[in-house]
Amino acid sequence: MRERWCVGVVCAALLAALTTGCQAAHGSGSGEGDGRLGGKAAASSSASTQPSGYGAVFLGVDECSSFGTTTFTEVPCTSERAAARVIARYDGDVSAGPVCPATTDFVLHISAQGSSGAGGDGVVPKGYACMRNLEPPHPGDPGGGGGPRTIVGDCVYGSGSGQVRETACDGSGPKKPQYKVVKAVLRRASCPASTALYVQLGGEQPVGCARPV
Repeated sequence: MRERWCVGVVCAALLAALTTGCQAAHGSGSGEGDGRLGGKAAASSSASTQPSGYGAVFLGVDECSSFGTTTFTEVPCTSERAAARVIARYDGDVSAGPVCPATTDFVLHISAQGSSGAGGDGVVPKGYACMRNLEPPHPGDPGGGGGPRTIVGDCVYGSGSGQVRETACDGSGPKKPQYKVVKAVLRRASCPASTALYVQLGGEQPVGCARPV
């Protein structure tokens, strides 16, 4: 069997559909939906966010945001407007920062801005929030067909030029799955003999072993 190595390119489809303020960029299949995060594909543009004064840190861990057509606003998690929860939050650029948790549904990039906040005048630093929808669907789950990271259990299809894109394993996406990532390892030599495709995941185990489905 001829070995194949592909770079994963994945889009956070749900995010793109819900807002024009956040854009999913093509990733390197490093393991974060964000090519630069090390998974699927990363959100490359800064989202328009509205500091609301909830919590000491704008969109801190365990805080929630609403979905808007052009902006995301921090809201109480008990609000009927709450749509997603922050499961990890980092300052700086996503390209140089830690990767989001494996089951992140989308990455929200936050531009630096002034904010009154809970403690008075202050500044919201540039950073990114790893978001998880409060209710299904969860595109970041294994086989979900989206999210910023490619992880074990995800399915991909060949998109040409030596690249692959993620798609739902149940066939509900626009493209049918061709391969499924069954294992993440340090080196290709550690993949099972049935491996037909190697996908770059990034992280501590950067090689994804994929087999036909």
